[in-house]
Amino acid sequence: MIELGKINKLKVLRFKNIGAYLNVEEGGDPDDDILLPKKEIASSVQVGDELEALVYRDSKDRIIATLRRPLLQVGEMGFLTMVQKTKIGYFMDWGLEKDVLLPFSESIGHLETGRKYLVRLYVDKSDRICATMKIKESLQANDSYKEDDIVEGVIYLIHRELGAFVAVDMKYDALLPNDEMFGVFEIGDKMSFRVSRIREDGKLTLSLRDRSHIEMPKDQEKIMEKLKKNKGFLPLNDNSPPELIREYLNMSKAGFKRAIGGLYKQRLIIIDDLGIELREDKNAKKH
Repeated sequence: MIELGKINKLKVLRFKNIGAYLNVEEGGDPDDDILLPKKEIASSVQVGDELEALVYRDSKDRIIATLRRPLLQVGEMGFLTMVQKTKIGYFMDWGLEKDVLLPFSESIGHLETGRKYLVRLYVDKSDRICATMKIKESLQANDSYKEDDIVEGVIYLIHRELGAFVAVDMKYDALLPNDEMFGVFEIGDKMSFRVSRIREDGKLTLSLRDRSHIEMPKDQEKIMEKLKKNKGFLPLNDNSPPELIREYLNMSKAGFKRAIGGLYKQRLIIIDDLGIELREDKNAKKH
């Protein structure tokens, strides 16, 4: 059986001017055979050869084969870049000529063009390959980690009352509770966590306390030093582009937002539409 959106082992049945027709075996309905375009066929390929090809729908919605490898196959989870917003959803670059659709109903929050988001690919009821950011049901209970282990994870959902839900190793479901969230966080943030508890259902509860005592103050200290050198003001805030933040501070936007969130909670800075300002220097000139 041929699986849409996955790498299939297919046999070359015949050649035509436009390419080669493939299928799992000979003797079936020729209308079910799948075209591999001529531009993808090496001169050494012959009838009877078995090829590993991805089967998907092209820009004209025809079932077609390609020897190119996508960034993700159906059923897999990973990061894809959002390249276009349309009336029906967002299109994500998955490494092929035709981008894959992330429907609005399967997205979480506001997506920015050029940014990568954690998604899983699936085939919808209309037999289309699509992406979803709603990955919770695809994650499983822990079978690898114990308390106090350091793990790597990606925030895939932020709940105002509960905290941040995290995909650990793109595999395990975990929660960073609200009282463990220091600073500002965004969906898609990749971070290190400490396992603070393993629940009875196998899901992980995470902490950032070790991280906050070691890494966060470094970013906060860098911002405070830069503020003092710049007369108490920096033209940066939550809406500043990542390139500008890196130019001023050589840190990521996510790290910057967490750091200024911590400084703000400590009442060390003021944040407004023009930028950030030291509280003890309210009359600093804004350049």
